[in-house]
Amino acid sequence: MSGHSKWANIKHKKGKSDAIRGKIFTKIGREIAVAVKAGGPDPSINSKLYDIIAKAKANNMPNDNIQRSIKKASGELGNINYESMVYEGYGIGGSAVIVETLTDNKNRTAGDVRCAFDKCGGSMGTTNCVSFMFDKKGVIACNRDGGLSEDEIFEMALECGADDVQVEDDMFEVLTTPADFSAVRKALEDKGVSFINAEVEWVPQNTVVLTAEQMVKFERMLDMFDDNDDVQNVYHNVELPDDAE
Repeated sequence: MSGHSKWANIKHKKGKSDAIRGKIFTKIGREIAVAVKAGGPDPSINSKLYDIIAKAKANNMPNDNIQRSIKKASGELGNINYESMVYEGYGIGGSAVIVETLTDNKNRTAGDVRCAFDKCGGSMGTTNCVSFMFDKKGVIACNRDGGLSEDEIFEMALECGADDVQVEDDMFEVLTTPADFSAVRKALEDKGVSFINAEVEWVPQNTVVLTAEQMVKFERMLDMFDDNDDVQNVYHNVELPDDAE
């Protein structure tokens, strides 16, 4: 996706290794499993599951795959328990990095994440070592279709409960508080808005610029996270060049 706002640039889009659709579906399947374990298999009363199903559909995940993941998490098709673990650390150049994972083996995942940091000029830190540099926000990326003007987009988003809106040529992003995320997403959906992606994300308060040499190592670290099936999302405060997306 090109020409996005600053908000879209701070989350590492897992487009390189995740070009294989099966890899995307595996990661979403894990998210479904955790959501079902926490709130049950009915998306009408489990808002987290509802949001993940919407994400799955936005990524063209077949309904059969979605239902199979729900049944598996419910114990109907076997049972694997995934645990959510968040790791924080420093990338090269003092950059701040947050790695969200879903794992069935915490020791393995922690070791893999630490290895990626270490090999690329960074270091894994302790809880809260960098998260204070970020704010948790609902980020809803939407297709700009229907010929809406920028003013109409702002009016619609604010009417739906958004905190802020970033408008680009072919898309717009709606920002919310985490608490309002599901309600705002549902309100936009009811107005016929189509989503590119919708998640609660870590948004940096400030960004940093790396040298070209540092960027090589930083992108290598992101690639290592990409290649790890346990890693769900990576957030950072680095300004990526346009060709890195």
